[in-house]
Amino acid sequence: MRSPKFLSLLRELSCTYQAFEAYSSAHVRSTGLTPAQFDIIATLGNTAGMTSRELGEKTLITKGTLTGVVDRLVDKKLVRRSAFPGDGRCQIIQLTAQGEKLFASVFPAQLAHMRRAFAQFSEKELAEIGDSLSSLREAFAKAQVSGR
Repeated sequence: MRSPKFLSLLRELSCTYQAFEAYSSAHVRSTGLTPAQFDIIATLGNTAGMTSRELGEKTLITKGTLTGVVDRLVDKKLVRRSAFPGDGRCQIIQLTAQGEKLFASVFPAQLAHMRRAFAQFSEKELAEIGDSLSSLREAFAKAQVSGR
């Protein structure tokens, strides 16, 4: 039986993600944060805060992991939880002053780190890669909906 034509693409996609994760997380860890903690700090930066649900939708962190990561950031005094106005059952997660200060230093540093990897591509190439990845994501979303 012949291998499907997309099999080499799946392998390349997986290897690309692993290379991205290794490159990105090595720098993030040098800041004293885990990749999940950085994701939360970066997502909350320049916002008034968000609910756990919003934070879960905007980060790459699963719901089951999110609470523990936020707990550790609370312990580090980088984020705080406060009651959501009008609904005491819901909480807003916000950066503390210390968290804002950390965001202001680690986020630009991470962008500069990532910029080095992308510097070899022209604006046109970056746009083409972005379009291809967007098309691939949409194909997976459609396949997921039609498979239900």
